[in-house]
Amino acid sequence: MRILVVEDEKKIAAFIGRGLAAEGFNPLLCARGDDALSLATKERFDAIVLDVMLPGRDGLSVLRQLRERRNTVPVLLLTARSNLSERIDGLNAGADDYLGKPFSIDELVARLRAIQRRQSGEGLNLFQCEDLTLNLSTREVTRAGKKIELTTREFALLEYLLRSPGRVLTRTQLCEQVWDYHFDPGTNVVDVCIQRLRRKLDDGHAVKLVQTVRGVGYTLKPGA
Repeated sequence: MRILVVEDEKKIAAFIGRGLAAEGFNPLLCARGDDALSLATKERFDAIVLDVMLPGRDGLSVLRQLRERRNTVPVLLLTARSNLSERIDGLNAGADDYLGKPFSIDELVARLRAIQRRQSGEGLNLFQCEDLTLNLSTREVTRAGKKIELTTREFALLEYLLRSPGRVLTRTQLCEQVWDYHFDPGTNVVDVCIQRLRRKLDDGHAVKLVQTVRGVGYTLKPGA
């Protein structure tokens, strides 16, 4: 999902951006309401995370302008206020959901996924590449209908690769997102886990899915 994040507080914006990127989203940060309205009008986004209190044009004004222009992009409003009338005003103006500050990134991610499910009519719990399937709900991985047992880390690594099929991910990205620590050039933890994952997923199959891009990193896509 490509997400426009409209938040003028730099620390909060950075927190949201890192959190969404870690979950496989593609966030674009913006700090002003006028800029957000221009971006949302000219570019395509799967959803907008929109703070109510913004310099210049506020979030509710941005939302009303979008709806007046018949722009139906899903909008999740953020606010530090707990005023019921403001929440009602936001929903009446066309917001799809509302989240009060402070909030956890897990809740924000869950609400964005729920918004997309409502929009598409499809679940976001199933990821697939060729005959490989990962089910987030059941924590099951299968290839060609055969169940594959993965460790917790291997499952997390595969999930991250499946969220961006065909995209080359560097060792640094994988280390930071899957292991949650900064990459140490002296460690081979990513390579070792990739090797284990490759054996479990690709051995015995003519089409290999776990691909090495020499000098860059790894990707998940069909290959010879």
